[in-house]
Amino acid sequence: MWKKYKPYVLSVAFALLVGGLSAFVTRDNMNIYEKINTPPLSPPGWIFPIVWTVLFILMGISSARIYIKGKEEGIDVSSALKTYLWQLGTNFIWSILFFNRQQFFLSFLWIIALWWLIFTMIKQFKKIDPLAAKLQIPYLLWVTFAGYLNFMIWLLNR
Repeated sequence: MWKKYKPYVLSVAFALLVGGLSAFVTRDNMNIYEKINTPPLSPPGWIFPIVWTVLFILMGISSARIYIKGKEEGIDVSSALKTYLWQLGTNFIWSILFFNRQQFFLSFLWIIALWWLIFTMIKQFKKIDPLAAKLQIPYLLWVTFAGYLNFMIWLLNR
């Protein structure tokens, strides 16, 4: 039974580890969200860790499905998984730019790159496993919303 669920457990754990590490390295600056001018539609700060936890779990499940599909069907999934890792790293760096460095414009440009990587990953995942691609749609939608928040925060705090 462990063999069947091992890729899922490891993939979800890895995604949550990246998210947890991101929260850890920005922990001293997370309160910036309460000190800056925020735009309409800004959710309360407590909602972010909940949403991100769910999204990281979905990322892990999705990437595990891609890995398993490649293993079972003998197809090359390395490009899709590399895109997954690139977007995960880009996501991690965004938090540092936004919270630690408070580089709101640079973090907005960074989130555009993140959005593109997520979109590309979804297209790659869809060719391999349509469900894995669909599991990433909430992530793309959230990053779209985060892009709006980021852009407006830059405008309101210049």
